Amino acid sequence: MNAGALLIIVVVVFSIAFRFYGRYLEKLWDTKPEEKTPAHTKYDGVDYIPAKHWTILFGHHFSSIAGAGPILGPVIAGVLWGWGPALAWIVLGSIFLGGVHDFSSLVLSLKHDGQTVGQITKNILGEKSKLIFSFFLWLALILVIAVFAAVTAKTFAEDPRIVVPSFGLIFVAVIFGYFVYRKNVNFVLVTLVSLALIGLLLFEGKNFPVQIPGENAVKVWILILLVYAFVASVLPVNILLQPRDYLSSFILFFGLFFGFLGLLVSHPTTNAPFFVSFNSSKGPLLPMMFVMIACGAISGFHSLVSSGTTSKQLPDAKHARHIAYGSMLTEGILAAVALLCVSAGLYWNSPFSELNYPSLMQKGNWIGTFATGYGIIVSKIFSSDIGKLIAMVMVNSFVLTTLDTATRITRYITSEIFGQSFRIQMLNNRFFATLCIVFFAAYLAIGPWEKIWPVFGASNQLVAGLVLFVCSCFLMMKRKNSLSTLIPAIAMLFITIAALIYQAIGFYKSRHLLLGNISVILIILAFFIILEGAETIRKLRKNP
Repeated sequence: MNAGALLIIVVVVFSIAFRFYGRYLEKLWDTKPEEKTPAHTKYDGVDYIPAKHWTILFGHHFSSIAGAGPILGPVIAGVLWGWGPALAWIVLGSIFLGGVHDFSSLVLSLKHDGQTVGQITKNILGEKSKLIFSFFLWLALILVIAVFAAVTAKTFAEDPRIVVPSFGLIFVAVIFGYFVYRKNVNFVLVTLVSLALIGLLLFEGKNFPVQIPGENAVKVWILILLVYAFVASVLPVNILLQPRDYLSSFILFFGLFFGFLGLLVSHPTTNAPFFVSFNSSKGPLLPMMFVMIACGAISGFHSLVSSGTTSKQLPDAKHARHIAYGSMLTEGILAAVALLCVSAGLYWNSPFSELNYPSLMQKGNWIGTFATGYGIIVSKIFSSDIGKLIAMVMVNSFVLTTLDTATRITRYITSEIFGQSFRIQMLNNRFFATLCIVFFAAYLAIGPWEKIWPVFGASNQLVAGLVLFVCSCFLMMKRKNSLSTLIPAIAMLFITIAALIYQAIGFYKSRHLLLGNISVILIILAFFIILEGAETIRKLRKNP
């Protein structure tokens, strides 16, 4: 089937969903533009700072939620089960599950002074549930940091050309933040100059590759990246977080635009099968495909960004739909582009392993597989080598945004659990709390990180199900129709718990005790929160 036509259909369906279903959600959650947001009412100069313009915050939010998830997940799912089931889940999941989850968690946080979903759980389900849920989130976020640090480190080691543009963007972002926030220079002008500098960095990266010699290169890069995450997560958001994520979004939109254009210009047909098999080396399609596409359809991490950083920077509530629901649909387009690039750009049965989709995936270089397919798709616009470089920089710039945002949010939760609830005063200190987070993430990332991905996917989707469950309880308390959140919540809870049980059995059989134990802990925590939520719903139905 023609890949360009498929992508056009996806974009049209998402546009209709944003206009109609997005507005329905606005009415359901009763967003009021005249009400001041927490960024204004709780301004503190570090975390609560209103974005200079809503597009800057869109850049931060989109960059943070995108990361590698919407690219790696579809690329893995396509080779295991076929592009047909993967694309269907991306489209339907983004509209009715992921977009609902992202928007609902943002507005829920706005209505609770910018609190994280862990804190809000206390108001809805009680103190005990808040502690359990927060600890659940803490474990899931450590997995996020470990996975993305390891993924990025591997790409730096394999393609040293992307190091200069990836790290150079950090310095450009600091300069952008200085001129926009301190000197009040027109942000459009500063944006144009910054983008020109990023283009120069991309060119210089090709001329000056940075390579760490030796067999421990990946481990060294992991440590460097975690040091960066430490520094970025303790700085005020307007110094690095906001400007870097905003500028990173242009890199993604640039890559997304030319990926879209390449699919239209080259109008390739899909070489990969529509459907491969129900069973695969990673498990059955149901439930494993739904957790393997970790961020392309729905992601619990998004609610942590919505309630952790975005709600504290939103200048006006009228932009909530554009930033939360709009970002999720845009991420769905990114996931579709990634899936179609490898399904149509690469071959299925080819003697040339460097262009063969299954052969490339067997080597474990998931980002490299996407970049190769992307390079072929855009080869009528750029050379395939330039296209591959653009794809690698695009992915890594977003992984870095996810890395420091996840570290910052984990710091919030660490202070909430251990600093406030258990009164360990040292963990109220943002520097010491972040140091502990980085240490645990490094321990997991330096180990067999490829095996963490399925646990990350399942725990991530389980967080989404639990957050939707909490949102449903809140809507019931307000006597609102909760079906738009409750049905997706029940679906994700069943799917992800089944996936974790399947994975736990596999981990114990292969003697990966740490990952098996993490899976079991996540299952137990999830069941506790479900039981608490069910009791809350029972009480609400009995006595509204």
